Amino acid sequence: MDNRALATSEQLAWLYRGVSEIFPNQPSSQEVSENLAQKLWQADRPLRVKLGIDPTGADIHLGHSIPVRKLRAFQDAGHQAVLIIGDFTARIGDPSGKSEVRRQLTLEQVQQNAQTYLEQVRPILDFETPGRLEIRYNSEWLEKLDLAKILELLATMTVGQMLAKEGFAERYKQENPIYLHEFFYPLMQGYDSVAVEADVELGGTDQKFNIAVGRDLQRHFGQTPQFGLLMPILIGTDGVQKMSKSLGNYVGLKEDALSMYSKLEKTPDLLLEQYYELLTNLSLEQLPDNPRDRQKLLALDIVTQYHGEAAAKAAQQTAMELVLAKNAATADSVPEFSLQSVKFPAPLFYLLSASGLCATSSEAKRQIKGGAVRLDGERISEASLSFDTPSALEGKVLQVGKKKFVRLTS
Repeated sequence: MDNRALATSEQLAWLYRGVSEIFPNQPSSQEVSENLAQKLWQADRPLRVKLGIDPTGADIHLGHSIPVRKLRAFQDAGHQAVLIIGDFTARIGDPSGKSEVRRQLTLEQVQQNAQTYLEQVRPILDFETPGRLEIRYNSEWLEKLDLAKILELLATMTVGQMLAKEGFAERYKQENPIYLHEFFYPLMQGYDSVAVEADVELGGTDQKFNIAVGRDLQRHFGQTPQFGLLMPILIGTDGVQKMSKSLGNYVGLKEDALSMYSKLEKTPDLLLEQYYELLTNLSLEQLPDNPRDRQKLLALDIVTQYHGEAAAKAAQQTAMELVLAKNAATADSVPEFSLQSVKFPAPLFYLLSASGLCATSSEAKRQIKGGAVRLDGERISEASLSFDTPSALEGKVLQVGKKKFVRLTS
């Protein structure tokens, strides 16, 4: 394949969208004097673009999706995506940004997580077009390293270089333990680049050290060193700290459409530009002026990516109805219906007709089956639902459609 068609400034700008750093910017005299843009223009073959993901957990959130989306951009530009599942390195655990040693996983845990990872990135990457995606597991080559090869890898770095790594430097200064097996992680990840002969490696800004080690090892083994593309670490929905499941400020790729939409439509104004740039393909010059409209468009676009347009629009509609129900539930103008005149146990369809929300019990059943009935914002679709006592309903808002509400009182 001839990649010289990629040389337009528009296409290069798209590949570089949201990128924090490309390195090296000025190759040493021993290397070919070119930058990545020149390489993209001059290559007579698809470049091998590497992304490694360690299946250390079961779920991926939007922050993890950023380098995966960039990998897709290279696929669309005609290059070869090389997705490395770190089933071996996950058993060590990336020490980057960690103040203490990571818990080591069993082989069974890693294998299970790896399958869920592939399922979650499927909506992002092109799995169908032949030659666009190469999936590799780094146990394929790392399990085969003998002691002689491991000693050769260790001889390429000094203890001082390892301790210069940000996370190690902080732990050493604070006298927190650093275990020898943690030193192996950058070397193992770097050796992945040698094994797949990567031209480009993608990663977050916290991966610069590891990607640089890959360059050094490629040079050691007689390969042309790869370029590194670093992308920002996504700030979470709280607008303060990086997106993290443990902090609760995340949007998971496995979440249902309504949950994703409800979180994203509340994205803080200061994060909207970053979220649009890193998580969508929308033009940044053609976004709505109104911040609220920007929030809704962002939520709709991202949910569409993972659940489809129909599910995204349905989630948007449901979220709007929930807001209406909440507003109505707190408004003084909401009419009340006393449950004192109701004999319990009472079927839901009877409550709908007795309160005047429906003309008859038959109409009430149709509304329930049609999904138009909500209790405190929660959709009720079981026509036979019955309530034993009024205490289960006290203070709640019963709703039919978008405009009919009553507050239930005792």
